[in-house]
Amino acid sequence: MSRLADYFAIVGFDHEKERGGASCGKILQRFPSTDWPDCPFTLGIELFCQPTGWSLSSQRQQPTFFVSVLTDIDADRHYCSCLTFYEPVAMTIKPDEDIDDQEAIIPHHSQMFAPKSLVIITRHDYVETFRNCLGIIYTAYVDKLQVDLETLVGNIIGCVQAPTAGGPQVRFSIGAGDRQALQPALCATLPVTRQAVAQLFEQLGIQNAIDVFVLSLSDHKILFHSQKFSRLTEACHGLISLHYPLKYTYVYIPILPSSLLEVLNSPTPFIAGVHSCHREDILDLLDVVIIDLDGGKVTIPECVSLPRIPEPVLSRTMKALHMILHQDLLMSDLAFPPSPPKKSMSLEQKDKEIRAVFIRMLAELFTGYRSCLTLIRIHPEPFITFHKASFLGHKGMVEEDFVIKVLGGMSFSAFVSERGPPYRVCDTFDEVYATMQDDLSEEKLEPAKSMEHIKTLSKQLHTNENPNPQPYVQKVPKPTEGAYARIHQPTFPKLDEVKVNSIIEDGHSKSLNNKLNSVRTQKRIVPMGPAITTILDRQKIVDNNARRLEVLRNCVNFIFENKISDARIIFPAVLRALKSKVARVSLTQELGHHIQGNKAMLEHQQFDLVVRLLNCALQNDSSMDENGIAGYILPLATSFCRKLCTGVIQFAYTLVQDHAVWGNLQFWEAAFYQDVQKDIRQLYAPQYEEHIMVRWRKEGSHQRHVSRSLV
Repeated sequence: MSRLADYFAIVGFDHEKERGGASCGKILQRFPSTDWPDCPFTLGIELFCQPTGWSLSSQRQQPTFFVSVLTDIDADRHYCSCLTFYEPVAMTIKPDEDIDDQEAIIPHHSQMFAPKSLVIITRHDYVETFRNCLGIIYTAYVDKLQVDLETLVGNIIGCVQAPTAGGPQVRFSIGAGDRQALQPALCATLPVTRQAVAQLFEQLGIQNAIDVFVLSLSDHKILFHSQKFSRLTEACHGLISLHYPLKYTYVYIPILPSSLLEVLNSPTPFIAGVHSCHREDILDLLDVVIIDLDGGKVTIPECVSLPRIPEPVLSRTMKALHMILHQDLLMSDLAFPPSPPKKSMSLEQKDKEIRAVFIRMLAELFTGYRSCLTLIRIHPEPFITFHKASFLGHKGMVEEDFVIKVLGGMSFSAFVSERGPPYRVCDTFDEVYATMQDDLSEEKLEPAKSMEHIKTLSKQLHTNENPNPQPYVQKVPKPTEGAYARIHQPTFPKLDEVKVNSIIEDGHSKSLNNKLNSVRTQKRIVPMGPAITTILDRQKIVDNNARRLEVLRNCVNFIFENKISDARIIFPAVLRALKSKVARVSLTQELGHHIQGNKAMLEHQQFDLVVRLLNCALQNDSSMDENGIAGYILPLATSFCRKLCTGVIQFAYTLVQDHAVWGNLQFWEAAFYQDVQKDIRQLYAPQYEEHIMVRWRKEGSHQRHVSRSLV
């Protein structure tokens, strides 16, 4: 368990700088006054308290609340919950100095209202809890409750501990007669969304929401704008939650202050949000996708290409989303439509079903990824690489721009490093991934099974956020209606720093002594899922290739039997057959059978024909080597050779260098780690097999001894 809140700050209008012509805020007080060793105070929070700038208002306004998200240098997110209210300020407007008769002009006195913000900075995403805590402090101030504000602030920071994921519910009070509860999620890796995803789809619509999802996953710049800051935070959170099991690793600023708009010119991808008052300022951004949350409009620049989710995944996803969000559309042409359900689907239920659709979609796209992982145990922690080309080649997605961009992004690299180990803590995605192909097979026979699987998964997501079936009834004091508009309202008092810090220190020392045991997560073997070679039916090509492979095999045998004339007769047919990837793989296997030792010395005509076959196989393959042909050819090209003259030997690799695959750094990385893995297997496999044989012999002799004794 850790602190619920790290810091509390009071931020107000800076009247000194206002006189100089610049309007800004300043931190009036912060608690604790010294930084925590594990979490330094975030500088510049006054910019995020008033994102559109600090300014005085001529009218009294209602209190507002929103949450800004700040990211530190270690990529850890800090949530800045801000409640802003307005205090009266007496202003004196002096006459202009250029007027000659200064004595005839009387200074004008007026009343303005200055914003003041109560801020909680934390590393935990308990938005409603912080809304309640800040609301209680404001209520105690505006309604003059019989409670010390110092006690409330000290208890929030020092006395309340945030539970860990999977732990029990924590009930607490900050000292104002309130009753509150913190309910942690069951799984730490599953994002908690409540209604954020469903609201995003209601604001944008299905097609626009999918377009924004695709653009954000393919590392484009995404910018939201709205008139309400809370909408920006919810939309950004809902968008990155759809990325699960991937994690967004680029710049993430749901509420961007006006003074930091130059960040939008960054060359790196980002997801950000600005107030709609800057609508004109962001029109000059050429490579940024702009989303109007209030109007539901998505503007994609001409220089940004929109990749498409491959079929049939896209069709299945669209159909499922329409069944969730537009059930009336699917039944509009029925002569006898079923009666509408008595109870309409809640927004939170729609949220979980939409998330279930996207989890299933990513599980289908990533099916077979574990077959393309290479695990190198040459360090205390294994080094894991992903064979991107092999994955794309076996799944037939070499030309799918969306999948290529996702697999090449930083999010997928982090996904491989986190989820690649075969023994770790598993979560919902691992279970969906393991059973996805079986579910799709059932859905082909019975289409109604699709919604059953989606509803089952959505229930798991709902249980993760709401483990207790009976929610705890909280009691949170709220200000009386219209309290903000009282004429004679005193300014927010200055808190006693000594008292607040002493409460924080006492609470912190008690929490160290009464520290609860952390929840233990059980590791297990990760489900392997289907092999990459058994995913697509079209890859089981047997009938049309049987004759071609026979011709290829005969040609190779003729070459090495030095029957050059017979080989040349069927050579054109072999070159045509090499357009098939099955034939190219078979060629490398057949050539490998004719290598004895480290090299194979050939005659000149034999050498020329072998080199032509290798060049044809490389020419028909792509530069990514998605079928592994170049990887298979590497040892062959360093083995086949011919003798030019005394002491001069020419190897085949000198004549197969004019291919783009050799300039692909990812190919060389995959080839290197595959060789390392093969050498490690050859080093340890014989000892492992010998150990198994010895143990088998011992067990066999023991069983024979027991049987003899029984006889």
